[in-house]
Amino acid sequence: MNDDREVLLKVENLCKFFKMGNRELKAVNNVSFDIKKGEVFGLVGESGCGKTTTGRTIIKLYEPTGGNVWFKGRRIVAGTRSYKDEIREKRVWYKEECARLKAEANEKIKAISVGSDEQKRLQAEKIKVGLKEKIDALTAETNAFISEKTNEIKLADYEDKNCDKIYAAEQVKKVQNEYAALIAEESDETKKKALAAECKAEVAKAKKTRLVTQIQMIFQDPIASLDPRMTVRDIIAEGLIIRGEKDKDVINEKVYEMLELVGLVREHADRYPHEFSGGQRQRIGVARAIIMNPEMIIADEPVSALDVSIQAQVINLLNALREKFKLTILFVAHDLSVVKYFSDRIGVMYYGNMVELASSDELFAHPLHPYTKSLLSAIPLPDPIYERQRKRITYNPLAEHDYSEEAPSMKEIAPGHFVFCNSAEEARYKALLSEKQ
Repeated sequence: MNDDREVLLKVENLCKFFKMGNRELKAVNNVSFDIKKGEVFGLVGESGCGKTTTGRTIIKLYEPTGGNVWFKGRRIVAGTRSYKDEIREKRVWYKEECARLKAEANEKIKAISVGSDEQKRLQAEKIKVGLKEKIDALTAETNAFISEKTNEIKLADYEDKNCDKIYAAEQVKKVQNEYAALIAEESDETKKKALAAECKAEVAKAKKTRLVTQIQMIFQDPIASLDPRMTVRDIIAEGLIIRGEKDKDVINEKVYEMLELVGLVREHADRYPHEFSGGQRQRIGVARAIIMNPEMIIADEPVSALDVSIQAQVINLLNALREKFKLTILFVAHDLSVVKYFSDRIGVMYYGNMVELASSDELFAHPLHPYTKSLLSAIPLPDPIYERQRKRITYNPLAEHDYSEEAPSMKEIAPGHFVFCNSAEEARYKALLSEKQ
């Protein structure tokens, strides 16, 4: 894989917290990664670690608490919590600094003991003038900071709410320019009218295009994600209809094409979801995503509810579709064997945090974070001798880490290999990596 490929999706300090009474559940906490065009990025971790929440927040099924998501260079998701926290912290800091400066000035005034009463008064005035200048400078700095962050909040809100409208307007303009050139070149009046009518229909579709719909999702549960009251034809075609396609023949042909592409047949179009097996339902879910011609797919544990043999079929199908449509895939799973086979790079999540990120081969060859080692030790192999000797590694964060002096952050241990650690652990991991190599 080339490293100079364009970054299609960039996730920056993404947070999603859920209210639990007076507490907050940090389902996704400050997660950052990027996915390059044509890449399969695996996101792994135990159940409840925040993998699915990350995917759903990216596709705007959940409102983010903080952080940003950039798709094709545009911000599609913006959380303002971090900006508001910075403003709150700045105000607290301002009050504390003002109190400290005033206390220092009062101490200096009390300490004046040399000179006449008039000299003491002048010295005290000088101290007060100096205090006022310092507080004025502090006030100006704080107001400038708050103004900057307020503007960032407004910009984030605007881009989050209007990214689809801006994109649709650009697509309309693009269609109009293309057809204007074609109409100008055409001399036949009948053909000009036909092109004008075609332009009108395409403009109507362009107005309904959305940037976020270029990211489609394949859901984990193939039963719950399909409407039991809709036929397969209606389920697969729904996206096209919402996007503005009105020609029933075009819709039907597209549906049949998608069914055959995912290994089903045309006759299945008029059946209901309950008439299919789990693997077939998941194929319907894949067809529903692919018909929108997306640039990226978020596959949320698409094989976890299926038998092993059916898992292989669905993975092979996704691989074939990836090659055919040049798809970029965020593959969410907890089965590391599947992820290793399917992914170019892998991110490991634990309790809402990304703890390790590296290429697939690098992660399996040189796991560094104790949790990653624990996950890898749990992979069974079809070898009875190995299985008898296999030792499970138990991860205990309290025993493994000491973050009392320095909090952890994502650090690059080797080129492209990031680990969630502090400086002491970073030095240890680098030494361990150099020993192995």
